[in-house]
Amino acid sequence: MTDNPRVALVTGSTSGIGLAIAQRLTQAGYWVALHSRASSVAGLQEAAAMENTKYFQADLLDEGARKDLIDSVYTHYGRLDVLVNNAGESSVIPHDDLLAATPDIWHRLYELHVVAPWQLVALSEPYLRAASSADHPASVLNISSHAGVRPKGASIPYAASKAALIHVTRLLAKTLGPDIRVNAIAPGLVDTPLTEDWAAIREQWIRDAPMRRSASPKDITDVALMLTESAYLTGEVIVVDGGMNLL
Repeated sequence: MTDNPRVALVTGSTSGIGLAIAQRLTQAGYWVALHSRASSVAGLQEAAAMENTKYFQADLLDEGARKDLIDSVYTHYGRLDVLVNNAGESSVIPHDDLLAATPDIWHRLYELHVVAPWQLVALSEPYLRAASSADHPASVLNISSHAGVRPKGASIPYAASKAALIHVTRLLAKTLGPDIRVNAIAPGLVDTPLTEDWAAIREQWIRDAPMRRSASPKDITDVALMLTESAYLTGEVIVVDGGMNLL
């Protein structure tokens, strides 16, 4: 690959928010590495349909697979300017059912939402620094959740892991600047295939949120592109929930 254009890796990017961010970055001129946990026909199809993308598979619960992912992306492109830690999952557990939130669930969600993003940043650091310039510092963008800033969410382990990711974001921003900026987005309810059946929650957003609707993927990608393209913002956590966090 030549020195241009810039390269972004977006984890969990074959559907939902991750795919929308990947599409927006390609529109902005980035070469984008798409990723999913399991070998994905959808991922290959998206890579074929979108210009300047390539699909990579890796189970981010596997420490060795994380290293292989970063190595493979760098080997293919020869640079890495942007890392978007979007991959994640949820477990729906009533907050008052404490025994249902087993240690295995805690370990899995913390590994996926905190340890994996941390290790991907650590593995990417030399490549991000090498690609960084004063005009275009390298960028890490972590996708947290509205549940990470408010006592809400599908489960307490999910919310706690997303809250931890927010604090890691700030710690890394303080540590890695000025060459690498680190920011986070904390989305509320977003209209994706995953949330199509969440009618009751959507009604709550329409009723209670100051903006009277849930977010579209574009609402998230607008913020993602702004944070990625900025030459100055770091350590910021932008809640994109239509004002629901104000309640």
